[in-house]
Amino acid sequence: MRAPFTLASNTGAIIRRNRILASACSAVALALAGGATPVWAADKEGSISTILEEVQVTARKRAEAERLQDVPVAATAYSDAQLEALQVRDLSSLSFKMPNVQLDDVGTVKNTANFTVRGLGVNSSIPSIDPTVGVFVDGMYMGINAGVVTDLFDLEGIEVLRGPQGLLFGRNVTGGAVVIKTARPTEEFSSKFKLSTTDNLDTVGAVSINGAISDSVNGRLTAYYNNDQGWFENIYTGNDNAGASDTWFIRPSVSFALSETAELLVRLESGRMDSDGVVAQNRGALAVNFPAYPLFGVDVSDWDNSDDSFEVAQNEEGFQKDEWNQVITEYNQDVAFGNGTITNILAWREYSANGIGDIDSLPITAFHARTRVDQSQLSNELRYAGRFGATSITTGLYWFSQDLEYYENRILPLSAPGGLDWTGGGVQDHRAMGVFTQADVDLNDSWVLTLGGRYSTEEKDAQIATIPLNLCDLDGCAAYDFEDKESWNAFTPKVGVQWNLADNAQVYSFWTKGFRSGGYNMRNTGIDPTTGFPYQPGPTDQEEQTSFEIGAKAEWFDGRVRANMAVFHNTIDDMQREENLSDVISGVVQIIRNTADATIDGAELEAMAALTDNLLFTLNVGYVDGSYDRVFGDISGDGIVDGTDLGLEIPRLAPWTYGVGLVHDLQLGALGTLTSRFNFNHRDEAPYTDTNIGMLSEVDMLDISFGFSPDSGNYRVALFGKNMLDQVTEGNNTQLPPTLGGAGASFTPLNKGRVMGVELTYDL
Repeated sequence: MRAPFTLASNTGAIIRRNRILASACSAVALALAGGATPVWAADKEGSISTILEEVQVTARKRAEAERLQDVPVAATAYSDAQLEALQVRDLSSLSFKMPNVQLDDVGTVKNTANFTVRGLGVNSSIPSIDPTVGVFVDGMYMGINAGVVTDLFDLEGIEVLRGPQGLLFGRNVTGGAVVIKTARPTEEFSSKFKLSTTDNLDTVGAVSINGAISDSVNGRLTAYYNNDQGWFENIYTGNDNAGASDTWFIRPSVSFALSETAELLVRLESGRMDSDGVVAQNRGALAVNFPAYPLFGVDVSDWDNSDDSFEVAQNEEGFQKDEWNQVITEYNQDVAFGNGTITNILAWREYSANGIGDIDSLPITAFHARTRVDQSQLSNELRYAGRFGATSITTGLYWFSQDLEYYENRILPLSAPGGLDWTGGGVQDHRAMGVFTQADVDLNDSWVLTLGGRYSTEEKDAQIATIPLNLCDLDGCAAYDFEDKESWNAFTPKVGVQWNLADNAQVYSFWTKGFRSGGYNMRNTGIDPTTGFPYQPGPTDQEEQTSFEIGAKAEWFDGRVRANMAVFHNTIDDMQREENLSDVISGVVQIIRNTADATIDGAELEAMAALTDNLLFTLNVGYVDGSYDRVFGDISGDGIVDGTDLGLEIPRLAPWTYGVGLVHDLQLGALGTLTSRFNFNHRDEAPYTDTNIGMLSEVDMLDISFGFSPDSGNYRVALFGKNMLDQVTEGNNTQLPPTLGGAGASFTPLNKGRVMGVELTYDL
């Protein structure tokens, strides 16, 4: 292998560019603070006042939630009322509404996250790959990507924290964290009902009931059902409703006031999803006129498989079945020591899924795959948050355990005479521990110093059967060709400073590190041409990230105008990547290894302004620039490491994301208020694969809605339209060999195009 390439000459330019961006950020914040004179009062009821409401966040895990504008963290947060006002159903609905954030479903397996923040993400449905963007539900870290893209009905709020969160959240969160808080039981009785449907009969019915059970016990019950009758046209089967799904969950929760200073909160959830298999397109030049079609009597010559078409032609519509159960207990005890609170979150979750998908995406059987996943996790976080004079302290211990099974059966009739039918997979035991402390010291009335650190250690024990060896079936493996155990550890410090220019303006800066443990490839496929033996499924070395950020937050006119901005410089060492390479035998070879060191710089801005009492304007802009500094893995797939690898773009890094929105409230006399919303968002094209052959399309997303709320009455009705420009977007774009569709053959799962519907909500 050739010596690694370096880009040391770029270092000075990178530092100079970030100094300029940082200076500009500080100057804007100072200007905003100088003009901060309260003029308007946000006392008017309506959607605008709802969206302008101050959001409380838990980003610093203090004993009490804090105002988003007061926290020196780059974050976007929404309350439950704001999520409803924005017609947000699930996490992917927020994918285009935040700068430098992509909350997409990978598409290969439904309900599987492929989240990217500031250019850092994974492009895989392999459950043994740790996500770079962590998802936390009521304090519980979701151990795998599967089962994450769920509905957001009846929430207390959601926070999207950008940048590495390796101190307080830990657990491999190098890209960012998505923090979901479900609504907790309260003493006051309330109930909420929602019913919505769309033009393709994607129907949702949901209800929540909340109130006191006794003097010391409060309860809440949330139930949700979604019947989606499918959106896509499969021209081979004649099915105009491909991609159907049926999903439900029930979430009971109970809070117990154990004493005046102690509370126990128990949240349970059980759910199931039954759906069609993946809806995907093959964009190969020969896909519409494949040489093998005459042998099977297939004619799809009128199939439009271009990258601006939603038509698919799959002979296997497949299925996907997911089930999950979870229990999260949260105990809070107020203590006199530091006037603080001790919190313990004990959480358990089990998830299982099985299905079959048409990977070749052709009207014949050329590459189909059956999969089964079983995962069980148990975690506990014990922490203390309090204040001693000028110093706020958050400290704690974290423990996580996960057992994972994954099996995959590949059906490849055209790959060899007589066809191939291979099954592989394996099991993995995973343990993680961490100890963390963060101190925020008030140096004076304006300056706050942050010091913190986390020590993390992880251990994984894996037994893996390589797919071509066919040692397994979907129930387990008769033998394993690879067994290994490895551990990783790291100390991730943080040093920061916050300058409060005024009550409504701040500038902050911090330096921190992030850590992502190594791991194993449970979907080990293909033969390494350099050895003649199967690729090694690991272990990979740990990935480490260093981040420097400067940000500013300001608001004026009594919160009617608000702007948050940040610039950042991230370096990633020993980047872990899943390389997708087409293969004429196994269809796709997926290799997980450390490939490069990289640098990612960027900036982002979010702003909103109430232009009048009934007109609100929103703006978001994000820019990311990334490049490899050194490469030591063959990411181009040509068998050598050279300048070709160094010149490739980082996968899933979309340089520009931006959007604008308008919200208008129109009072209809004594009848009520008509609210109109228009949101336009853009995301640049980005490579999906490390080779840069598979691409994710440039997208212009337009969403609109019109809602009516009566002055007297507890209901609201809304007409909405999503993706009104009918843009084609992809979950992924994995390249297949030319034998499965000609030049440009691909496995390209599609997201829905234009959707219009109506929604009714009713509160008692």
